[in-house]
Amino acid sequence: MRKVRITAVRKTEYPDLMARYENPIEHTCDVCLGQEWISVGGRRPEGMCPSAWESVRKFVRSLSRGEGNFYDGWMQNPMSAMISCNDGFRPVSFLLEALPET
Repeated sequence: MRKVRITAVRKTEYPDLMARYENPIEHTCDVCLGQEWISVGGRRPEGMCPSAWESVRKFVRSLSRGEGNFYDGWMQNPMSAMISCNDGFRPVSFLLEALPET
């Protein structure tokens, strides 16, 4: 199985939606731009947000098995994917990249 690098490449917030629909909460997303994790064997990397993992898991596992080319040529690099977490108030976009086999 290949290792897969997961990199946080964009973090967005929608204050208007948060003000209108979200209950006040003290702890929100603590992912930082540029933060990286390495998935080994298609497993969730230590320290990665469990909710974000659920959003990327299917793609990470496919890439770890050497599968790619999602949606018939969607990505320039067929062994990658750009997936956002499921937080509708402050989504984070993750670049997933299968690393070369060693």
